Parts: sequence; structure tokens; C-alpha cells
Amino acid sequence: MLFSLIEKLERVDVILASASPRRYELLKNLGLNFKVIPSHAEESHEKRADMEEVVKANARLKGEAVAKKYPEALVISADTIVALNDHIMGKPKNEQDAFEMLKALSGQTHRVYTGLGLFNDKRFVLDAVCTQVRFRNLSDEEIWAYINTGEPFDKAGGYGIQGQGALLVEGINGCYYNVVGLPLTRLFTMLKEFFT
Repeated sequence: MLFSLIEKLERVDVILASASPRRYELLKNLGLNFKVIPSHAEESHEKRADMEEVVKANARLKGEAVAKKYPEALVISADTIVALNDHIMGKPKNEQDAFEMLKALSGQTHRVYTGLGLFNDKRFVLDAVCTQVRFRNLSDEEIWAYINTGEPFDKAGGYGIQGQGALLVEGINGCYYNVVGLPLTRLFTMLKEFFT
């Protein structure tokens, strides 16, 4: 089933509308051939009642912006946010911002939401995935040591679960790859639906 889907994808131009190196690596690991054409659409992370609607709206903005320029291609777009309670945590602006984010996450369970979009000239589909992530209790020294690795600064919530940030995480409930930035199982099922 997986290989027949990859064969279908080899017959179309596939574009990843994201500059994320983590999404790039995850797609590459599936054996997909694709181009990277980042969308420069302006994301909106305004507070809404439904976080899934936030990430789906952003995935749609990004995907449509690239699909307009490449209507014959299959465009894959995504948007990931980290939310503690109702507060959306973006990428830290500086070391102090990173410290405050990680201190807030310490000992708490937060949610990671990713919106996914698939687009071509005929149709589009959108969905969202949510994973719960629990941090262990962190000392200030541990937080500063992690900040000093430089890892927090290009990541929502100020950590990367696929790197040294794994040492901050006590457990997860849901898709691990969603926390990295691209929920692969949901992407696969969406692609199957898209091509049937």
C-alpha cells in the first residue's frame, strides 16, 4: 500500500511548502522525491477558541500561496504550534524568552498542534493533529544548560523533542512525529484519500 502510493506520487511534482529542516528530513525518510518551496504567507497565531482551526487556517494560507504558482503540483503544507492551556508559544525571541517558556512548561502537560494541507489545481484537503506532551520538573540550571545548546531558538515552545530537548520530556500521548512538526501517519492517510 505504501509503495503503491509512493509510485503515484512519483508521477506528480510534489512540493513541500515549508523551510523546516525537520519536515524535510521526515519526508526524505519516507523515500519521497519533492522540492522545497517555502511559503512566505503571513501566519496568524491569534488566540482562538479552537487551536486546531488556527493551524488549519495557517496550513491553508501557506499551501494556497504556493499552489497558486504551481497549480499542477501536489503541495504539502503544515503549521505547528505549542499551546500551554490557551496560550500559544511561538519561537523564543531571545534567551530570556526561552527561559520563561521552558520554565512555564516545566512539570506541565502542553499540547502540540499541527495543521496539514494537501493542494493541487483541482482540490485541497485540510486536517489537524494534536499531541499531549508532559515535561518533567526542570531546575533553572537545567533550563539554562539547554538554552546554551542553542537548540531552542528556531522551535515553537523553545524545545526540539528530536534533539537534546528529548531529555526534558517525561511522556507523550499521541503522534511523536507531530511534535517534530509533521504527523506522518495522518499525512499518509490524507494522501491515500487525496488519490482515491
